[in-house]
Amino acid sequence: MWLGPEEVLVANALWVTERANPFFVLQRRRGHGRGGGLTGLLVGTLDVVLDSSARVAPYRILHQTHDSQVYWTVARGSSRKEITEHWEWLENNLLQTLSIFDNEEDITTFVKGKIHGIIAEENKNLQPQGDEDPGKFKEAELKMRKQFGMPEGEKLVNYYSCSYWKGHVPRQGWLYLTVNHLCFYSFLLGKEVSLVVQWVDVIRLEKNDTVLFPESIRVDTRDHELFFSMFLNIGETFKLMEQLANLAMRQLLDSESFLEDKALPRPARPRRNISALKRDLDARAKNEYYRATFQLPGDEHLDGHTGCTLWTPFSKLHIPGQMFISSNYICFASKEENACHLIIPLREVTIVEKADSSSVLPSPLSISTKSKMTFLFANLKDRDFLVQKISDFLQKTSSKQPGGSSTGRKASGLDSAPESLPSLQEASEQPVSPTTPWGGRQSSLAQEAPTASQGLLKLFQRNAPVEDLGAKGAETEKEKQWNSHFCEYGRGMCMYRTAKMRELVLKGIPERLRGELWLLFSGAWNEMVTHPGYYAELVEESTGKYTLATEEIERDLHRSMPEHPAFQNELGIAALRRVLTAYAFRNPTIGYCQAMNIVTSVLLLYGSEEEAFWLLVALCERMLPDYYNTRVVGALVDQSIFEELTRDFLPQLSEKMQDLGVIASISLSWFLTIFLSVMPFESAVVIVDCFFYEGVKVVLQVALAILDAKMKQLLDCSDEGEAMTILGRYLDNVVNKQSVSLPIPHLHALLTSGDDPPEEVDIFDLLKVSYEKFSLRADDIEQMRFKQRLKVIQSLEDTAKRSVVRAIPGDIDFSVEELEDLYVVFKAKHLTSQYWGNGQPAAVRRDPSLPYLEQYRIDASQFQELFTSLTPWACGAHTPVLAGRMFRLLDQNRDSLINFKEFVTGISRMYHGDLTDKLKVLYKLHLPPALSPEEAESALEATHYFTEDSREASPLASGLDLFLPWNAQEALQQEEREEAGNEVVQEKRGEEKRTSTPDYRHYLQMWAKEKEVQKETIKDLPKMNQEQFIELCKTLYNVFSEDPMEQDLYHAIATVASLLLHIGEVGKRFSAQPSRKPRDGAPGEDQLLAPDPPQDPAQELPPPAVGDPQAKAGGDTQLGKVPQESQVVGEGCGDEGQASPSQHLSDNETKDDMSMSSYSVVSTGSLQCEDLTDDTVLVGGEVHSPSTTTTRSGGSVDTEWSISFEQILASILTESVLVNFFEKRVDIGLKIKDQRKVERQFSTSSDHEHSGVLG
Repeated sequence: MWLGPEEVLVANALWVTERANPFFVLQRRRGHGRGGGLTGLLVGTLDVVLDSSARVAPYRILHQTHDSQVYWTVARGSSRKEITEHWEWLENNLLQTLSIFDNEEDITTFVKGKIHGIIAEENKNLQPQGDEDPGKFKEAELKMRKQFGMPEGEKLVNYYSCSYWKGHVPRQGWLYLTVNHLCFYSFLLGKEVSLVVQWVDVIRLEKNDTVLFPESIRVDTRDHELFFSMFLNIGETFKLMEQLANLAMRQLLDSESFLEDKALPRPARPRRNISALKRDLDARAKNEYYRATFQLPGDEHLDGHTGCTLWTPFSKLHIPGQMFISSNYICFASKEENACHLIIPLREVTIVEKADSSSVLPSPLSISTKSKMTFLFANLKDRDFLVQKISDFLQKTSSKQPGGSSTGRKASGLDSAPESLPSLQEASEQPVSPTTPWGGRQSSLAQEAPTASQGLLKLFQRNAPVEDLGAKGAETEKEKQWNSHFCEYGRGMCMYRTAKMRELVLKGIPERLRGELWLLFSGAWNEMVTHPGYYAELVEESTGKYTLATEEIERDLHRSMPEHPAFQNELGIAALRRVLTAYAFRNPTIGYCQAMNIVTSVLLLYGSEEEAFWLLVALCERMLPDYYNTRVVGALVDQSIFEELTRDFLPQLSEKMQDLGVIASISLSWFLTIFLSVMPFESAVVIVDCFFYEGVKVVLQVALAILDAKMKQLLDCSDEGEAMTILGRYLDNVVNKQSVSLPIPHLHALLTSGDDPPEEVDIFDLLKVSYEKFSLRADDIEQMRFKQRLKVIQSLEDTAKRSVVRAIPGDIDFSVEELEDLYVVFKAKHLTSQYWGNGQPAAVRRDPSLPYLEQYRIDASQFQELFTSLTPWACGAHTPVLAGRMFRLLDQNRDSLINFKEFVTGISRMYHGDLTDKLKVLYKLHLPPALSPEEAESALEATHYFTEDSREASPLASGLDLFLPWNAQEALQQEEREEAGNEVVQEKRGEEKRTSTPDYRHYLQMWAKEKEVQKETIKDLPKMNQEQFIELCKTLYNVFSEDPMEQDLYHAIATVASLLLHIGEVGKRFSAQPSRKPRDGAPGEDQLLAPDPPQDPAQELPPPAVGDPQAKAGGDTQLGKVPQESQVVGEGCGDEGQASPSQHLSDNETKDDMSMSSYSVVSTGSLQCEDLTDDTVLVGGEVHSPSTTTTRSGGSVDTEWSISFEQILASILTESVLVNFFEKRVDIGLKIKDQRKVERQFSTSSDHEHSGVLG
């Protein structure tokens, strides 16, 4: 590559000059290439340890002038070819021009200008990202690709100097972190270490600080433990590794590949050695932190942040902190945790103005909102930018909202003056939810309007008397406290969020304010007001639609808080149905998961349908990520965190709980429903209050407090059932004495054992203990989530692997270990389509909601790569052809993708079948659909060869066994008649399916039929025509080409081929007789009525003697290796499909796969090859010209010639060498091991030349 000229003072240190002219010198690095000795080893070591780019460019070109001692680097090359191209360009284009100059300074100036011009011209064609990456980084990326054999699509994120501990010896080298791989390379005094690890294989990643490995990073896979240390900035390195591992886990979860964020602002000056991808990942991390801290929508991007102070009227202080600015929000977080948080949606801003600066209040900025609140910021460095941004936003949105008012039913209540608390009914505006009855089943009494404007709890407790006056008084006191807080700190989205608000939440939120505050704390309010009408559109879209999710929803509707009166009638049930169905249509990846119905029913009690919907969105997509997907990954991750916290806080109990297996049983139900399913409703809802304010840490703290409260009894437990009983009774008696709601019977577990009733526990006391004894930080939980997510997802992947292996039929003879190894390489091949596939169907179509067996599928090109490396039949250049045929044979549903089951079924027949099974596979690979029309022009004619009843048949019948037989000929006509009748039935069924619930009995019957074991006999296979037989012979010759018994196999197959050709000719003569009944591939009635064509002389020849050893085989000769007096030769000049009645292929075809003499056949002692003309056809040792040879219809192969599988099998059985070849056992283990290296599953460290490791 051309380089901007850089000054070099000592030109010959560590470099050897190979070429020179008056103006340029081409040099090679010592130690590169042949030889080098001790000096080369030392130089190579220095290159790796001291200079990351030295080994990238072992060649360079320097510019020099005669009298100057200064040299200038103008080009570098990673190979001799590359540097030679640059050298020749300089000689051809510059030498003559430079000789004209008289002044050496002018020469140097001209050369430097010319090189800069070349570089500028090359950069015009580069992508913007390439322009951003500094030159040093590009060199490191080039080195990475060359060193580890990575394609262009694999992007380097960053690289670091560090040591890899091989045993107890550190190896200094360079760690390369790419989007999909972790790579390490070291070269010390001839000892080389090369590592490649896929991020998707990492099961543990953590920082260690031990005596043995001080301040190191540990990376574990299933097979290895790796330690890296001596980083200049271990914190930055570890953070980046965490991000990349997280991206890989996300890939395994939902098939999302890494895409660079093109919307990020580009820096004016790229930082040295920092790639655009590294900057992109840093920005992603900041965005995620920003959204999580302020509960903002997932599409909000941080534009920047700056230090400032905020005037807080409640404390009369200027609080220092950070201001965060994004496209739709201005947020503030104080440096002191919980001192003050502020969220200002730009849609609420009415006035922004710059006040006069002073020494006391420098650069002040005042922002006013629609709720009559004014916020004063000071010490702003970018005040003008902020003012301009807000002004631009207001101009952009003024046309969209001319009235400037918020959308939603509580606009006046949430963002208006906080003098009074409006009732829910007064604050409600026109309902957003549709009022159409669901399916016409609702009566006039059960209208949707009430559920659109207020919570169900308000409807069903409007006239209910409150018996407990003490509880009513407590509720009134809470309302007063909150009202006072609103007056002082503001109300709505723009209120000040301080430690005092947290105290109020822990004391309990009043019933009338609960729905409003849930919306604000969770951020659901922001999404609701920015998406007006979205929920109504989803309800309209989903009404009347039938999916698997809606079926599950219908099944669980009446299990959702059945004890509550709001869900004992159609009003509550219909509202719940609409919300759950709308969310299933919004997020098909989640759809519906059990426990969502319980949570949603509680949300509906305190808010309208639309509010409950947006609360559910916030819950599923932000606050409890991945909790409600098909594998409840998020809940399993937090369960693992709970186990880890139990070990830290309650070590004695942890060991006991692990022995009993209790944590795994209890924690999922606790976390998925936020205790709503295991605790009395009025108590659990207080935990939900805290959860919406502070997130999942509240759930973890309460869970620890519960275990701590019952530690003594749990330590005395003898089994899991006893422990579950203790915890169940405790949770049943957690009470909320301040609740003003009607008491609702708790149906979770009325566990009594005849003893005295257990003591009641106040929910507020439990919360207080959880905060005092087990206070957790959100940052720590996120760190633990990352650590446990690796383990959980890899555990689920292992479970998926075992499930897939169990689903493989018993007739597959691979061992369980072999199947698991095959699954690993199959999955790795699928993942490469996500890495570098650029939208290949395998990557695009992966659906994690599918059964495990269908999640990973590969296309034809990927199958070809696996087939080439795993097949026991090495066919050289013919292997891709055979792989394509095998893929078409296995691709049962013709979607151009095959799953793992189909893959191993095909591979198993080649490895573990007997002689007959393996020959069947080869035989079917040369019949449609495996044999494509592109490979043989007569493939279409082959379909005419079969009778009409079988022309639509496939050698691969539908069903679970990919090699089930074709039905016998006698049953085909009956099946065709049945199909004609079935078409009408299927049309009717299709109409019924669109209007009613599908009848699964039909599918179960079909499945049971497919499961029936159908025995295949060799008589079920169709006959093979001449063109297909020729293709089969070509394949066999290629299969034998790399075998140690190559010559014997050539001779044997030549004998068998000659014999089969004669059998086919004899069979044609008999099949042409009118009295012969047509069978399988025999001619039909039209052919029988036609006059007999002139008989070929070959038909009159007697069958050849089997096993004649006199035919001499040599080189790649194929059908030429036949016994004396029984040869059949076809050397023609036509296309592939043109042939004589005997075997006949074109020269072009023979050149592709074999040598020029592939199909030259001559009798022993007869004509030499050079005596044969292109028009000559030898049959039985006699010479015939084309004019004397019978012409077939269409000028192609003999369509009357045919051979059966039985005849091929019988002929091959006569040759022992062929029998031994096909019955030979081959171990697939070594091939799998080699393939795993190719797929970069793990390239083990080595002390030899890297080319041996990486191939």
